[in-house]
Amino acid sequence: MSQRPHLVILDGHTLNPGDLSWEPLQALADCRIHPRTSPAEIVSRSAGAELLLTNKTPLTAATLAALPAVRYIGVLATGFNVVDVAAARARGIPVANVPAYGTQSVAQHVFALLLELTQHTGTHAASVRAGRWAQSPDFCYWDSPLIELAGKTLGIVGSGRIGSAVARIAEAFGMTVVFARRSGGRAELESVLRRADVVSLHCPLTDETRHLINATTLGWMKPSALLINTSRGPLIDDTALAEALNQGRIAGAGLDVLSTEPPPAGHPLFSAHNCLITPHIAWATASARRRLLDTAVENVRAFLAGSPVNIVN
Repeated sequence: MSQRPHLVILDGHTLNPGDLSWEPLQALADCRIHPRTSPAEIVSRSAGAELLLTNKTPLTAATLAALPAVRYIGVLATGFNVVDVAAARARGIPVANVPAYGTQSVAQHVFALLLELTQHTGTHAASVRAGRWAQSPDFCYWDSPLIELAGKTLGIVGSGRIGSAVARIAEAFGMTVVFARRSGGRAELESVLRRADVVSLHCPLTDETRHLINATTLGWMKPSALLINTSRGPLIDDTALAEALNQGRIAGAGLDVLSTEPPPAGHPLFSAHNCLITPHIAWATASARRRLLDTAVENVRAFLAGSPVNIVN
């Protein structure tokens, strides 16, 4: 590898829209930073790069075959399914991710969604701005039932760092927490979904977990239950969820991720009953993004020093 390696970032805007500094990375390599890269631009922009960093820009086996200079791939996220890690491994290319940077921020967003579903704070605040309270004959009003979390059961699917952080917050609210772990299999999942008043998803996307929440598993949930997903969109069959919401088979959903991002216009969940959707922002607090960038820099530094870390393949 050259003394000043050539590094390309394919989609740096979401990590750093301008409030962070690329200088620590630029100190390690000659950097070319693109805010976004379309699939058609990946090969031309990555040509000659020895170090390649991506967030959501896909690096398939065919793409990697067209990039013989690549010696390292860094994923600017925890999830690394955008990279064909088997193809990279076959080429001897280490793929590094950034674990744990967003644990607290994602757990916080779980409760931002859950509290809006149970307390409807934003909806009521908007009604006050529209003049409703000034015109009210009473000193207060509410448009939807207000739900107390204390005493409710939270079912967490996945018991890793984020699921465990969510559990600690839930217990502070006085909730009972039950986990559906991978080792518990389908029987434990069914038991948790049937028991829970709120279900929060915190498992990785694999062939086994794709559409984990589908017409059958939604049928196990209480009609009063709420579903939260801040993990990966394809864990849920979007069409099945929209039908369950519209038919009253579950009471509501708070989603920060969807199966396709950005989603197409007319997505069935946009008009589903009592469905809150945020644009994949649970990870994006300034503190979390700063930790992500710091770790990504350290990953590159470790690779250049001959002791790569956070390797997923």
